[in-house]
Amino acid sequence: MDPTDGNATMNIVAEMIFNDPRPVTVWGVLMLLALLSLTLLASPHGISDPTRALRETATSVRGLRERRRRRLRDAEETIRYADELHVAAQRAERGAERWLEHWQDSEQRVTATWQAWLDAQARLDRARTAAAFRTPWTLPTPSEYAARERWLHQTVQAAADRGDLPASAVADALAGRGWDARLHPVDQELVILRTAAAHRLAEHRRAVAAEQNAWHDAQLARRTSDDLRGEAAAATARALPARDYLATARPHRATTRTAVAVRTA
Repeated sequence: MDPTDGNATMNIVAEMIFNDPRPVTVWGVLMLLALLSLTLLASPHGISDPTRALRETATSVRGLRERRRRRLRDAEETIRYADELHVAAQRAERGAERWLEHWQDSEQRVTATWQAWLDAQARLDRARTAAAFRTPWTLPTPSEYAARERWLHQTVQAAADRGDLPASAVADALAGRGWDARLHPVDQELVILRTAAAHRLAEHRRAVAAEQNAWHDAQLARRTSDDLRGEAAAATARALPARDYLATARPHRATTRTAVAVRTA
């Protein structure tokens, strides 16, 4: 037999089914009547009490339909849960990557603050060495005092601009809080450099603490991402039978797709 004859026959049957569904309806009614007749004959009450047998049959049919609907709902819920877990796992993966980048940035911050403290400490050490050769201390004149005060304000402002001092140090210097403009410029520089070194060391310690917290958060995000990915994989595996069941339990969708394929062939 020529395979093309079989394909032509299938196309003709498909066209008949979708263009004129009445034969299918008639077949369905006949099959339902045959099923009811077989049920009546098989039931012990089918002959003596056909009404009771019909009620029992209807109850059984309703039970079958309810179980089928429940199974369909369970399959849909299984698939929906797997899809939601898959989306959650993707989001967790992106979150873990962002936390890793945050930790890397904080690690670079630790290195930068450590180097800044070393530089500040080196400047302080050089200033201490140079202070041994300063000129003897004398009581400043009003003009010298004004010059020392201006130098103090300018030096504190420059240190704050470099990040060696906090911005609040400028306001304190201008208000005379914690800074003594009467000191010799060498002594003033030592005070500024000691304060700068202490500020840089405090920044480094804060950076170390922030890096440790960022590492903890990055590890936690990674574990969460890995757990969700594992759960999503397991849920996807459990959803495969559910997807197969839905594909077979809803033949009308497959039939519609087949009809479209036949018409476009």
